[in-house]
Amino acid sequence: MTTLTATAEEPRTASARPAYRVTGRRVLSSEWAKLWSLRSTWITLALGLLFLVVFGLIAAARYRSMVGTPRMAPDFARATAVSLSLFGTNFAQLALGVLGVLVMAGEYSTGLIRSTLAAVPRRLPVLWSKAAVFGLVALVVGTAGAFVAFLLGSGIVSGTPAAMDLTHAGVVRSLLGAGLYLGLVGVVGIALGALLRSVAGGISVLVGTLMLIPGLTSLLPSSWQDDISPYLPSHAGQAMFAVTQDSTILSPLPGLLVLLGWTALALAGAAYRLVRSDA
Repeated sequence: MTTLTATAEEPRTASARPAYRVTGRRVLSSEWAKLWSLRSTWITLALGLLFLVVFGLIAAARYRSMVGTPRMAPDFARATAVSLSLFGTNFAQLALGVLGVLVMAGEYSTGLIRSTLAAVPRRLPVLWSKAAVFGLVALVVGTAGAFVAFLLGSGIVSGTPAAMDLTHAGVVRSLLGAGLYLGLVGVVGIALGALLRSVAGGISVLVGTLMLIPGLTSLLPSSWQDDISPYLPSHAGQAMFAVTQDSTILSPLPGLLVLLGWTALALAGAAYRLVRSDA
């Protein structure tokens, strides 16, 4: 009699347990919590914001001190408040891109990725969630830093030939473009971390792609430079936030499309390896 009673009660106890399902919202929430639980996130985001603002202000102050003097180089003399304020973008992109690599590849170095993939067996939602969460954070930080750098830098160069304000044509588009560029660099960092599964390897490829390869193209014949240089990720990104365009860079929309293509290519490679290889 006791055995029958226990058997009859077992289904009732089992059905009373809540059913937990892996959903996109829950994976996003998990990745959001993991991102902000890392001390490196706070430090590196602060460094990226600091680089963007401080180097922009230094460039603006240097322009102000040299304006009207024979020491000013011709290229520097053609600078605008936007180009001066966004001078720190080259340094901020490294901070945000490196953090993207750390967010993804760091789980492989610590072994945490096994627990993550055990909780999300389909795997790809992990990659999409990390890319979406960190890309959004990098976008917000980059956009906020670009506007702060411009508002402060435009005050420094006020009354000079470089003076501009938010009402000038192309200024808001350039600042938003800089934020979007930094957000996409963060996504590329996530993709490289998943593709290479190594912090050192991911950072090396990121730095080489953004900094070294553009410099090496200057060694190519001029005809090759014109065909290759505008389509590099960093040069396509510069086209997104340049106020004025010339023959050496793309216009903003093609620059955005080229950078989106590079980002999609990196994510596709990361997705393929994540599905095909064991953690």
